[in-house]
Amino acid sequence: MIRAENQMFCRCWWAHWGLFFAEFCPVEAVCGEPKAGVAVIFVRPMTLHDILAFYDHDARTGSVVNALSSPGAKVEARGLIGSARVFLAAQAVQRNGGDHLFLLEDKERAAYFMNDLENLLGEGGHQVLFYPRSARIPYQEEGTDNANVAMRAEVMSKLSALRGKVCIVSFPEAVAEQVTTRKELKRNTYTIKRGDRISQDFLDDILIDYGFEKVDYVYEPGQYAIRGGIVDIFSFAFDHPYRIELFGDEVDGIRKFDPSDQLSVGKMDRAVIVPDVGDQMLKEEREPFLEFLGESCTVWTWDVRGVVDHLDKEVDKAQAFYDRRTGQTEALRPGELYTTGLSFERGLRRHCVVEFEGAGSFTDRTIVDFGQKEQPGFNKNFDLLAEHLKHRHQDGYATFVVAGQGTQLERLHDIFADRGDEVKYTPIPAELSEGFVDVGLKLAIYTDHQIFERYHRFRLKDGFKKNKQALTIKELMSLEPGDFVVHIDHGIGEFSGLQKVDVGGKEQEAIRLKYKGGDILYVSVHSLHRISKFTGKEGMPPKVHKLGSSSWAATKSKTKKRVKEIAFDLLKLYAKRRASRGFAYTPDTYLQTELEASFMYQDTPDQLTATEAVKEDMEKEVPMDRLVCGDVGFGKTEIAIRAAFKAATDGKQVAVLVPTTILSMQHFRSFSRRLKDFPVKVDYVNRFKTGKKMTETVKALEAGEIDILIGTHAIVGKRIKWKDLGLLVIDEEQKFGVAVKDKLKTLRATVDSLTLTATPIPRTLQFSLMGARDLSIMSTPPPNRYPVETEIGSFNEELIRDAISYEISRGGQAYFVHNRVGNIREVAGMINRLVPDARVGIGHGQMDGEQLERVMSDFIDGAYDVLVATTIIESGIDISNANTILINEAHTFGLSDLHQLRGRVGRSNKRAFCYLLAPPLHALPTESRKRLQAMEQFSELGSGMNIAMRDLDIRGAGNLLGGEQSGFITDIGFEMYQKILAEAIRELKDEEFAELAQEEADSREHYVEETVLETDLALMLPDHYISDISERIALYRELDEMDNEEGLQAYEARLLDRFGPLPKEAEDLLETIRLRWMAQVVGFGKLVLKGGKLIGVFHDEEGSDYYKGVRFQRVLDYMQANVKGVQMYQRNGALRLRVEPVDDLNAAMAVLRKLSGTLQPVKAAPSAASVH
Repeated sequence: MIRAENQMFCRCWWAHWGLFFAEFCPVEAVCGEPKAGVAVIFVRPMTLHDILAFYDHDARTGSVVNALSSPGAKVEARGLIGSARVFLAAQAVQRNGGDHLFLLEDKERAAYFMNDLENLLGEGGHQVLFYPRSARIPYQEEGTDNANVAMRAEVMSKLSALRGKVCIVSFPEAVAEQVTTRKELKRNTYTIKRGDRISQDFLDDILIDYGFEKVDYVYEPGQYAIRGGIVDIFSFAFDHPYRIELFGDEVDGIRKFDPSDQLSVGKMDRAVIVPDVGDQMLKEEREPFLEFLGESCTVWTWDVRGVVDHLDKEVDKAQAFYDRRTGQTEALRPGELYTTGLSFERGLRRHCVVEFEGAGSFTDRTIVDFGQKEQPGFNKNFDLLAEHLKHRHQDGYATFVVAGQGTQLERLHDIFADRGDEVKYTPIPAELSEGFVDVGLKLAIYTDHQIFERYHRFRLKDGFKKNKQALTIKELMSLEPGDFVVHIDHGIGEFSGLQKVDVGGKEQEAIRLKYKGGDILYVSVHSLHRISKFTGKEGMPPKVHKLGSSSWAATKSKTKKRVKEIAFDLLKLYAKRRASRGFAYTPDTYLQTELEASFMYQDTPDQLTATEAVKEDMEKEVPMDRLVCGDVGFGKTEIAIRAAFKAATDGKQVAVLVPTTILSMQHFRSFSRRLKDFPVKVDYVNRFKTGKKMTETVKALEAGEIDILIGTHAIVGKRIKWKDLGLLVIDEEQKFGVAVKDKLKTLRATVDSLTLTATPIPRTLQFSLMGARDLSIMSTPPPNRYPVETEIGSFNEELIRDAISYEISRGGQAYFVHNRVGNIREVAGMINRLVPDARVGIGHGQMDGEQLERVMSDFIDGAYDVLVATTIIESGIDISNANTILINEAHTFGLSDLHQLRGRVGRSNKRAFCYLLAPPLHALPTESRKRLQAMEQFSELGSGMNIAMRDLDIRGAGNLLGGEQSGFITDIGFEMYQKILAEAIRELKDEEFAELAQEEADSREHYVEETVLETDLALMLPDHYISDISERIALYRELDEMDNEEGLQAYEARLLDRFGPLPKEAEDLLETIRLRWMAQVVGFGKLVLKGGKLIGVFHDEEGSDYYKGVRFQRVLDYMQANVKGVQMYQRNGALRLRVEPVDDLNAAMAVLRKLSGTLQPVKAAPSAASVH
């Protein structure tokens, strides 16, 4: 046996194929201590191209390729399985060249095919493009997706530019829509090159003629913006918008930029402006897509008859919509807009055509049979897999295992190594959608996701969703006049815009806040971190404070006192735990590796990091106390399962504590399902288990026969006796009462504990909890899960019937959320009427507890197809079989409610749907409309973190430290709560936990958390430079929160990129940030730069250790060296230092550099960063 290795994986080869592989893998080095009969060789990793080379001399492939070299040839390629079709296509493309159109059954299959083809063809050859449909519903502009229109325009543009070098992958619904002719496309294309002379007015006119929309910031095709000499244009034929810089009337530069952050990503020589060529309202010439492609294009399809049927259905659908149109603008008839099946069939006569499953559409055709077989199913049974691979080798097959993630291949290798299996296969780090066995070539290609029964997700261009998301977040965060804000010193006021203020004859910009009784407060742009937008309960305006009144101070101190009590317990527990000794678990066994490899989804980087951190903690003697935080569906339960399994394999018992009976049943199912092939016993205790069964469970637990016990608070009760408890897993700890929490505290000091929460934890909180708990944040969503398809629609019986019928037809279940108990039965009756064979259950909060649990439990068991319920379902029942949710009156819900509700579906490898039923968008208030649109845009799993953070509906950090916090958050707003929390914990560490505080103080450069700056210099972003007010505020806030030099330079570069060279006032504004950082190092709590003087006010009181330290010594040294013009004095109980003359910013910087002992600008205190 020859064993070949590379840095990534250990790979097994054999003599039979050794010579063949040697052609592809030149030996680079021979090294190592070979065992008997084993040579260790380092080679380059094999790739998909090496497998493609198997078909270079294959007679069947040759027959197809040769046949296609004759014009108008028809070929039937039978017996091709899975991704083998793509291997044949790649061979034909590489050998014959030319344009190719691949038509698959639907969008999903087309996307998988396209990903495989891209992986095989690589870069530098043919360009592979996806051709989508432009609209879901004919004749409805709202249904048109600009991203799709742009992708279609891009394909047409590339076809004209790259003749003979394009592969288009599509599906029947997309090619059904006719397209503009090549002549028309050329006429409607305008090209701008560097050096061209063109006036801004002329460009403005062209774009208006092309139907482009003028906006402040460009984020989707068909938009343009003008700022000074910069013109941003998003053409329909390019996937990035262009940024054109004009110097007078000359095009000085062209760049492409990323709309999500509005920053340039590359230089361009030309910009090609193409309007929306698919506009159904235009009276231009059109032709079938096949004609646009030209006769030289080869067409590949699964079955021509199937395509014809699909096209005819599309035409019928369009006709039905056309007939329903009333009183709308004139539009082309379906016959002029859509291609019929008959005209498509006629058009194919002139093209070369390959069918994969054709029922003999063409009589005169070449038939080639490949006779391949499907990849066998192994049901995650490694005995079966190992045996199978051995047989394959004995039969002389070359076997390859393909995986997109290197970690999966490593796991597979480790499993076989730990089991002692001598198996022979070649791992390939690449992605393929489906494996196959080619009997003729004795070639077996297996994909890891099929071996492990994991879900494999296709990847398409994200279109412009991310840009919209960035903009939506911006809108949700931006301050508009009339919004409520909270100032940390003065309380809640109303934002009333930016205002220019005169300071010593110089103009500055400040934020104007209106308080009770008409009082006005101006907040300098240097103090923006002291204010935050009020995010409290939706629809409840807060109480505005009066300036100078004591009520705000009282609220603030009450909140701080309560926070300190909770934080004190946390910090005390942390100190106690650090001093105690627990059980150190052994490193991973092969069983652990096998469990992790069989996870249905691909691990995210965060999941891997969290898993490693948990296992590392468990292997230490100090008891673990880790908090894992991640959004719904981020795989927290999987981490708990892995930790529980690790404990069980070391002979320890595991307690999994959950807040509700339903959740305990659910976790019991999840754990049992994941661990069914492993030697561990999982059981549960809750209200559903009584009498004899309960007694049996208790006895078995005490005897050590149960490894993992899942249950509600009863699990920490007196009746439950453990033989050897080693790990405690707590799900959503904030939902438990005080008694349970006290019990947990005593357990935690000696037993490893792992807490899971779906509450989004903001950055400040992470900082402040750092000293109290080990924290794993999971912020990346699982890559191999579909986003939940979210659609806004009106309450429509047809839509409801179709959605529920489709879900039931694929063996799934559906939720219907109706938040009114009064008529919930009528709604259930309506669903019964619409879908007579559906079994409908009802659940709401006014039902008796046990009755509700029974309904939920029956739904989980599959006794109902549809559950009509109030929002009671949002709190965490996860049913992998329920993949459709309809939310009635969705406009009445808060964003985070909608996000939680939608999180109930899409938890398996099936496509999931969420229908938001609401009145037409134009009839809704702005806020409701924004919310629903945000939901539609943020359909990616995990994007909800962004929303939930903005619209926290009180669920946030308060719960993490105890549910009773929500009252405070309602009073003071969420962001301010975080700031007070961070401040309280900092004070607490200084007062009570000196050791922790000292550790932190030693590790930081700065001395003061915050320096207040007062100056009479002209500092601002002028409105002639940035005209949009909300954009200026956002930029001021970002600048005020800046905490390092690198970030500041990047900020400056962004301004330069988006708005052009910085005016003097803006340059000075940036420089004052550096000034503040140096003042923090010196120890100034306040810095005044006015009237040619610099006054620094020391932060610390008399008697502080600061005055004995090296920082103050530097100040004294400076005074000795500069006797003239430097004075230290005391005023209002604070020590001050005055230096004069200091006439400008440069002079101030020079003084502070000497005082702080720095030649370079320094990093700021975290407080400046810890605003959000």
